[in-house]
Amino acid sequence: MLHRIWLGFFLLAFAGGLWQWLAVGDVEVFQRMVQATFDMSKLSVELALGLIGTLAFWLGIMKLAEAAGLVDKLANGLSPLFTRLMPEVPKGHPAIGSMTMNLSANMLGLDNAATPLGLKAMQDLQSLNPKKETASNAQILFLVLNTSSVTLFPITVFLYRAQQGSTDPTAVFIPILIATSCSTMAGLLAVSWVQKIRLWERVTLFYLGGFAAVLLAFVGYFATLTVDQLQQQSSLIGNLLIFSAIVCFLSAAHLKGVNIYESFVEGAKQGFDVAIMIIPYLLAMLVAIGVFRASGAMDGFVWLLRETVALFGLDTRFADALPTALMKPLSGSGARAMMLETMNTHGVESFAARIAAIIQGSTETTFYVLAVYFGSVGIRHTRHALACGLTADLAGIVAAIVVGYWFFG
Repeated sequence: MLHRIWLGFFLLAFAGGLWQWLAVGDVEVFQRMVQATFDMSKLSVELALGLIGTLAFWLGIMKLAEAAGLVDKLANGLSPLFTRLMPEVPKGHPAIGSMTMNLSANMLGLDNAATPLGLKAMQDLQSLNPKKETASNAQILFLVLNTSSVTLFPITVFLYRAQQGSTDPTAVFIPILIATSCSTMAGLLAVSWVQKIRLWERVTLFYLGGFAAVLLAFVGYFATLTVDQLQQQSSLIGNLLIFSAIVCFLSAAHLKGVNIYESFVEGAKQGFDVAIMIIPYLLAMLVAIGVFRASGAMDGFVWLLRETVALFGLDTRFADALPTALMKPLSGSGARAMMLETMNTHGVESFAARIAAIIQGSTETTFYVLAVYFGSVGIRHTRHALACGLTADLAGIVAAIVVGYWFFG
């Protein structure tokens, strides 16, 4: 499926380029498209090389956690849940601990820590995969949960709103939390339907209910804070938890008699190999996205959608936020640029800008994550991963628009 979508990007880009040239008279459109291939090729290598240090550090830390037995303990604690969601993952397998750490980092908004932890989890799951070039059910569920995971601290969205002159940068906090929760639930339900996972068992409901209670407690606390307090508390809590985990892993490994320096270096050596391995996959996806955007095809789609909605006499104000929605599954930096462009054009407190901010905080770069995570273990056949991931994205975007009308319409 992914190869058809990849081809579709180029075909739509070519059609968009022809339209811009023949109908609009834009004689430079193909120059921009070709330049996009060079720019994205360069960016893919820069991104991969930029990951080497972070990957090496966190894979080294994870090696210490494994040597200290902490990953096994965490895996045992969550085994009742994951053995029901992922029956092919044995009870207490290290993959469970890696997945938990990755999802926790995502919830805290710690992207630099989440990516290497996610790649480690994907490698652990790959060790159980009998068909190495085809994604397993467990890998697909993990990827969808990763791309749609609830984000408790969308601080970058608040900061951009503050920089653009918003008088209440955190006004979108609760809407983002609602939208990202809808995205996660939709992703989980989509995968569960395809893989026939039974979510209504007592143990599964117990764990999911517990996570929901913790989430609501966080919401209740952070909803009482001002923007300055929220930034301070989120930064403090997130970074404190991460550094505490590092110290805990080091101390536990040392107390268990592990040579922490040699174990760390052994784990860190994997960082370079993983970063280099993902370059071809990252290159393919970023170039396709770059030419699609440069061709004007995405702008044409937004115009078509706006006109279609207008035919039914419906409110089209949300359409001005759609460039962010369309770019978000493709490129995080591209979506951020779209959000800022909407803020600059319509005003930071405009309805469209608020919708764009909610979308930015509630969905993930599915194509990027799929290319990097599956590429890191050599998976070529993604099965239903992309469809379920995009289902979660669509649910998050629709929820963001609905919640935006609810709160600000």
